[in-house]
Amino acid sequence: MGKGGLLNLLMRQRPTVRTFFQFGKAKGDTGKYVPIVTPGKVSPERSVPEDINKPPYYFKAMPPGNTLGKPEIKNADQIEAMRRSGKLAAQVLRECGKLATVGKTTDEIDAFAHELIIAARAYPSPLRYAGFPKSICTSINNVACHGIPDDRRLANGDIINIDVTVFLNGCHGDCSETFLVGEVDEQGRLLVEATKSCLDQCISLCGPGVEFNKIGQFIDRYCAEQGLESVAAFIGHGIGSYFHGPPEIYHYHNEARGKMQPGMTFTIEPILSLGGSEVEVLEDGWTAVCLDGARSAQFEHTIVVTEAGTEILTRA
Repeated sequence: MGKGGLLNLLMRQRPTVRTFFQFGKAKGDTGKYVPIVTPGKVSPERSVPEDINKPPYYFKAMPPGNTLGKPEIKNADQIEAMRRSGKLAAQVLRECGKLATVGKTTDEIDAFAHELIIAARAYPSPLRYAGFPKSICTSINNVACHGIPDDRRLANGDIINIDVTVFLNGCHGDCSETFLVGEVDEQGRLLVEATKSCLDQCISLCGPGVEFNKIGQFIDRYCAEQGLESVAAFIGHGIGSYFHGPPEIYHYHNEARGKMQPGMTFTIEPILSLGGSEVEVLEDGWTAVCLDGARSAQFEHTIVVTEAGTEILTRA
């Protein structure tokens, strides 16, 4: 869940917040779908039992975490704790994906995820993080990320990214996947397949001594080959006892310095678009939509760098 302000934390620059939105023209045919132009109705905050361990921002309004600085090297105990939180996040995400069906509201998916997380004696990390009002993010069609679950019913042909992060054993585990709703057109299916492949190949590049900028450089080449654009405003991030921390993982060509070392944990979470890369935020202050109205897809994993390569921590 690449969140900054949640937006200003994980964006190269904060987009303009729009109270009225009119899309520009996308580059070519972006397929058949219903664009999101305004947020829906958001239900009240869901409760969390007193005996569940909560992050500090639950009790006090806090700014998002700082992603600048030296990445933390986790010890064996910390990595094991992150395996457990990552596995739970992946399991919740898998079950939520089964609800990505025609007629289901994203608020219902949020309620389902919330109850699964609470039942596992964990905390839904997005809730109250920098003021976010829900337990997961649900981003549909032209929403690049940070969509707030609401009363909109999923329509035949939608694509939806569900982003799940949990806080368990004092650690966060973060992952997301884009699901097909009903009968999705060819452009939408190819976009989702290409974005998943992009993440898989990014992870395969990682290992001890690899420069972080190799991820963004690969994504740049990949998008050129696939005729897609990376929504470069949002980045991956370090993660652990904190939701967001160093290193910053850029999903575009860059020359940022820094190398991966065993024990580093971070997310990779590319957002690829059928149109352009520019985004703006709707009046809820969170929902980031592609400026030209084109669809985008996102996939995300939390990984740890090992002596031999990498391990995906968010695998069910």
